[in-house]
Amino acid sequence: MRGQRSLLLGPARLCLRLLLLLGYRRRCPPLLRGLVQRWRYGRVCLRSLLYNSFGGSDTAVDAAFEPVYWLVDNVIRWFGVVFVVLVIVLTGSIVAIAYLCVLPLILRTYSVPRLCWHFFYSHWNLILIVFHYYQAITTPPGYPPQGRNDIATVSICKKCIYPKPARTHHCSICNRCVLKMDHHCQLLQPSQTSHHSLPLFLSSVALALGALTTWHAVLISRGETSIERHINKKERHRLQAKGRVFRNPYNYGCLDNWKVFLGVDTGRHWLTRVLLPSSHLPHGNGMSWESPPWVTAHSASVMAV
Repeated sequence: MRGQRSLLLGPARLCLRLLLLLGYRRRCPPLLRGLVQRWRYGRVCLRSLLYNSFGGSDTAVDAAFEPVYWLVDNVIRWFGVVFVVLVIVLTGSIVAIAYLCVLPLILRTYSVPRLCWHFFYSHWNLILIVFHYYQAITTPPGYPPQGRNDIATVSICKKCIYPKPARTHHCSICNRCVLKMDHHCQLLQPSQTSHHSLPLFLSSVALALGALTTWHAVLISRGETSIERHINKKERHRLQAKGRVFRNPYNYGCLDNWKVFLGVDTGRHWLTRVLLPSSHLPHGNGMSWESPPWVTAHSASVMAV
């Protein structure tokens, strides 16, 4: 392919050189001399227009990504405002549901020590989440000074053409350099990413979610749902007053309860249904709840209540 290209371009280059040589001779026709001069002048003008001492592959990539930069500057930056509103609305909804629905049930069923513990822990965690999120969205991440200063810098930002201290990076959404930039988190608009408040906020959320996950793990181990937990507790106290023992008909033991929950029928299902993505259906049809044939503790069929 390269040989064919050279064969085609060789005669063309030879003809062009002959024309250029003829252009310098006096016996060359004036029309041909004028064409050669215009060709040389046009080539010089074209090179001068396209000349750029800062040009290179980076400049070409930046030019190619200009539409993406425009989209980020004019559209994506508004996503942060939407996300902040959603976080506030969702957090407020969870708090309202807790006070209106969960709190009356807790006041009727929990003992005083347990009630005090839940009251202290839930409100302490709520205060941490609200406080750290407020700090995260209102605390500026920090920007390098733009005037003359004695701070040691490591490079010059190609976007804002200002000295960059160590661990400073340019944020394309904020359109300025940020000190110790981690990433631009849309949940913290318009503050950008505060490397101090963000981990504290995430830790508070993880603490709440960790407690919720632990609570549901306990319910799964007992073969109960959140509603059944309160129903079984009342039924246990009622039968205990009569000298009888309450037994949950859906509790097959801790390990078998987890097998029912995860849909593990055989040993290979730990791989195909737990460790790998699986679309298998849960056990039962939702109407009758017969114990699986592979559990060690069997119970009679009970209709769903």
